Amino acid sequence: MTKKKAHSKMEQELYRVHADMCKVFSHPTRLAILNTLREEEMSVSELAERLKVSVGNLSQHLNMMKQRRVLASRKDGNNVYYRLGNPKMLKAFDLIREILLEQMQRESILVRHMERTYARP
Repeated sequence: MTKKKAHSKMEQELYRVHADMCKVFSHPTRLAILNTLREEEMSVSELAERLKVSVGNLSQHLNMMKQRRVLASRKDGNNVYYRLGNPKMLKAFDLIREILLEQMQRESILVRHMERTYARP
C-alpha cells in the first residue's frame, strides 16, 4: 500500500470517528448534559433531576456519550457519577453555541428591518 493510500484510509477513518463523535451534539438532552457537567461531576439521579428527564432516558444518552469517550464515570456504592472525559469538548460546544447566537442575532436584526420596511404605509 502506498503512503498516499494509507494516508487516505487513515483520513477516512478519522472522518468516520469525527462524524460519530459529532452525534453527541445532535440531541438537545446531550447538549444539556455537556453544559451541566461543565463545572462538576454529578450522579445520574442528580443529572436527571437537574435536566428534568427520566433516569432511563438519561442513561441512554450517558451510555452513548461514554462510548464515544466524551464522558467518564466512576461508581461509588450504588451511585454512578459522570464527568467530562475531556474538557476540550466544551471548546467545540461553546464555539458552536457562539456561532448560533450570532446567526440568531443577525436574523433577528433582519426580521426587525423587514417588519419596519413592510409595515410602512
